[in-house]
Amino acid sequence: MFEAPDSPYLVSYNGDFDLSLASTKPQTERHSHTGKHRRKAIEKLSTLQQVLAAGDRHAVLLVFQAMDAAGKDSTIRSVMQGIDPSGCQVFSFKKPSSLELDHDFLWRSTCRLPERGRIGIFNRSQYEEVLVVRVHPKILEYQQLPGTVNLDTVFDDRLKSIRQQEKHLARNGTVILKFWLNVSKDEQKKRFLARLDDPAKNWKFEPNDVVERRHWDDYMFAYEAALSATSRPWAPWYAIPADDKPYMQARVAEIIIDALRGIGLQYPEPSSEDRVEFAESRAELCADD
Repeated sequence: MFEAPDSPYLVSYNGDFDLSLASTKPQTERHSHTGKHRRKAIEKLSTLQQVLAAGDRHAVLLVFQAMDAAGKDSTIRSVMQGIDPSGCQVFSFKKPSSLELDHDFLWRSTCRLPERGRIGIFNRSQYEEVLVVRVHPKILEYQQLPGTVNLDTVFDDRLKSIRQQEKHLARNGTVILKFWLNVSKDEQKKRFLARLDDPAKNWKFEPNDVVERRHWDDYMFAYEAALSATSRPWAPWYAIPADDKPYMQARVAEIIIDALRGIGLQYPEPSSEDRVEFAESRAELCADD
């Protein structure tokens, strides 16, 4: 299993994550994620993706969770620029369908896990089942669960299931990186108002986002519990400050690049039989008039 890249935003593995200490503002020297810095990051990630695809030994799963308007979409778009679309897949998880509700809560995300050689991105994820459902436990009534649901244990049980699945995936070659884009309540308000003020951004605004904002403290409790329970060396969480989007995007890009470098990606070496066939093919091509 890979070693998680070090970062001041890495959530500790000992289960004592204190959300109140997680800053929404940059805590290190600011590097712009534009111009030269951004081009270099794109080039590095593009090269690493090519080797990932050629080696076909590892899959990469990037999980993005955040409150509304934190910048999940723009971060995915910014960081993954220059990536070969055939080697990347993005899934957004919204309200479960009737088919998804007929399966266990991990089924719909499991069906969308990336193959070896590819980068999979979850814009929201299975973690919604211990975040939004924890804030709105009435949702459990529609999930067709057997027996009586114990609210004192159901979310701890789900977090344990997520932890176990992530360890299984890591053992089998999936590099898991999870990013919580930590936006402040004040900054979220500014971004909501910007969406209302700009006709070109009206389409981004959902009145229900303001409704969910009323539950801010409950969401913070749910995030703290989820990150504490599931940040592990094989599936780390990073609590990235999200009030400054360029800074946030740069930190996410750097962590992904460091993680891919750390797993020792290599192009596959041709076997002796391959080399013989290559020589024969070369000879035939050179003899072709």
